[in-house]
Amino acid sequence: MLPTLNEQQYLCEHYRFNAEQRLKVFNFFVVLSMFADGGVFAAVEKEFHPLILILLGGFVVIVSAVFWLVDARSRQLLNLTVPGLKALEQHFSEEARIFARDSRSHGRIVRYTFAFRALIMGQLLFGGAVVAFGFFSLFSIS
Repeated sequence: MLPTLNEQQYLCEHYRFNAEQRLKVFNFFVVLSMFADGGVFAAVEKEFHPLILILLGGFVVIVSAVFWLVDARSRQLLNLTVPGLKALEQHFSEEARIFARDSRSHGRIVRYTFAFRALIMGQLLFGGAVVAFGFFSLFSIS
């Protein structure tokens, strides 16, 4: 027999699950990026063949692009619940209407999304620069 779930529980659980998943994915991205960047710096320091740099840079670019897409999907899933949560908040006092107050008060920069995108974009640019450096080094050897 399935447990009964009311609308409020359903929306809150959906939002909580996806918010936690988004933060976990971002944390994983940060750790994976540190290892990938460390590999790049080690390869440069030890003067590995430029093809290694191209592969490492390409890996950073691919990882960044994949995490950008995963984060975009996570945002979509979170945004699905916001209208329902705002509707539920209409029964609360003004001080307890978290989603309504947040949508009026935050700017475009002071948001998780901005921070996530800035770091992912930084990694994407770093990976692209490593690929370019690898190609430049490869053709300057010849």
